[in-house]
Amino acid sequence: MKRILVTLAVLALSASAVLAHDFTLGDLKIHHPASKATLPGQPVAGGFMTITNTAAVADRLVSIAAPDVSDDVQIHEMAMENDVMKMRQLADGVELPAGAKVELKPGGLHVMFMKIKHPLKEGDKFKATLNFEKAGKIDVDFKVEAAKPAAKEGEAASGDHSGHGG
Repeated sequence: MKRILVTLAVLALSASAVLAHDFTLGDLKIHHPASKATLPGQPVAGGFMTITNTAAVADRLVSIAAPDVSDDVQIHEMAMENDVMKMRQLADGVELPAGAKVELKPGGLHVMFMKIKHPLKEGDKFKATLNFEKAGKIDVDFKVEAAKPAAKEGEAASGDHSGHGG
């Protein structure tokens, strides 16, 4: 029985290591870069991750390149303005305050892969290069996860990017 429990514990730890993937660049920790599966003909895809800056000084995520997926990768922000959810590109990138964690997630700060070259399929991964103002560049893998089910009637679809048509 003890051997079975030890085996199960090892398998559980192995599975969690496979599911979560982290990258480190100096004082920056990039946790779980991911995107969602897309439908054929869908022109855009979102990208998400958490970046922790353990340095005593701020840095900035300036740009992202993912040439196998899109020639135009943008950093966006969604925010409420006068009771209306608005999305805008952050041309200067995202500030990473000293000692802070910044989440890029649906409905907030996020990455937009514009005019994607092919549908993203669940289980796939693709390379991207993150460019930081101070820390420099790092290559990461974005994992493609299952698309969220459609919102139920009467509910708002979180992170709707239909206005980004191609």
